[in-house]
Amino acid sequence: MSLGAGIFLFVIGAILRFALNVSPGWIDLALVGNILMGAGVVVVILGIVLLLRKRRSSVTTRVDADPTTGQAYNRTERSDDLDV
Repeated sequence: MSLGAGIFLFVIGAILRFALNVSPGWIDLALVGNILMGAGVVVVILGIVLLLRKRRSSVTTRVDADPTTGQAYNRTERSDDLDV
């Protein structure tokens, strides 16, 4: 999601910066385009960093016995931790 949003911001900024020949007096479209392109690059970089984070998960399986019936059963526990 963030990669697409970053690319979208960059494209809109490039259109405002390079493709439009309109010059309204109350806003500088080139500056707005530069800001959007910069924000798009930042969002793409953050998206890549978040995609490359490693996840560490461990699964523990224990065999327990039911105290009332004495029947054995497996208990599986999973823990997901972010590798920081």
